[in-house]
Amino acid sequence: MNNRIYLCLAHMSGAEMSYIQEAFDTNWVVPLGPNVNGFEADLERFVGCDKKVVALSAGTAAIHLGLIQLGVKPGDEVICQSFTFCASANPVTYLGATPVFVDSESETWNMNPALLETAIQDRIKKTGKKPKAIIPVHLYGMPAKMDEILAIAAHYEIPVLEDAAEALGSEYKGQKCGTFGHFGALSFNGNKMITTSGGGALVVPDEEAKKKTMFYATQARESFPYYQHEEIGYNYRMSNICAGIGRGQMTVLEEHIAHHRHVHDLYAMFFADMEGIILHHAPNADYRPNYWLSTILIDPEKTGFDYEQLRVALDAANVETRPLWKPMHLQPVYKDNPCYVDGTSEKLFQKGLCLPAGPWVTDEDVRYIVDTIKEAIV
Repeated sequence: MNNRIYLCLAHMSGAEMSYIQEAFDTNWVVPLGPNVNGFEADLERFVGCDKKVVALSAGTAAIHLGLIQLGVKPGDEVICQSFTFCASANPVTYLGATPVFVDSESETWNMNPALLETAIQDRIKKTGKKPKAIIPVHLYGMPAKMDEILAIAAHYEIPVLEDAAEALGSEYKGQKCGTFGHFGALSFNGNKMITTSGGGALVVPDEEAKKKTMFYATQARESFPYYQHEEIGYNYRMSNICAGIGRGQMTVLEEHIAHHRHVHDLYAMFFADMEGIILHHAPNADYRPNYWLSTILIDPEKTGFDYEQLRVALDAANVETRPLWKPMHLQPVYKDNPCYVDGTSEKLFQKGLCLPAGPWVTDEDVRYIVDTIKEAIV
């Protein structure tokens, strides 16, 4: 039996240890420090658009601090994409606000602009006030329909906070995901495009917003010689050690992105003649995903298999796969929340699997995975 093929394992560049060793040698092993500053500068160069970046303990922390700065408070509502991981919506709940879920469209699998506008209009009608923010997600690295989402947001004067946790390096019309909204959240969890072990970052518009984010991330300590706190803050800063890993990872980020796209192209070639397996791909040249994970839809009528049967068969063949995200409006914890859905994300959840695509996945692995699927559905 083959060694197990994982979805997306962390892949070190070799440069990480030099930054970590430097942190130990200089005794900068606490939050903040030269590696944090260097990692933020590397990220700012990468995302471009004159944006600033604050390295944090998690992508969830980034969304939380973004929402705070957008003024989200108890009793407010925030429009969230339903088809995603819970970290997009949970920070809304942390603040005593209510996530309002909007379904996806079938091209990108991201927030449906038409349903977004319907949701905004209906919330205004029912509550007498507009939602406080909109959180679209670039799911699996696929850019959302940002032109349409931003136009609606601008019309109703509602700020956008992008969840680009899965989309580091993805581009829409030549612009990096995470830089379209007022804020953008990135993730460096162990299975993302690059890792800092755990960690994330908030992309912010300017130096003033960067300072404010750092203020909230360091317990909102005021500038006094003693500890004074006039606002509630959080312990959300990234450690100098983790940032050292991030600096090493930045040296292979472009290589990682190229590899994920290469793996997706191989899947596309191998699945081209396979009826009943549909590989998710960019709708047109405006969208340039990083293809963090390659995703497929399985037609049970044409293959004789549903996604769970195929997942089990691949698991038995030592291939890790994962169902697509279960929509938030179907999660028990959010069962009573307002939602505006048309069945799209439910159908995707019932038919989809994520396939391995990380830096350790070889061309031979892709061939083995595809052959295993072919054998299973014959």
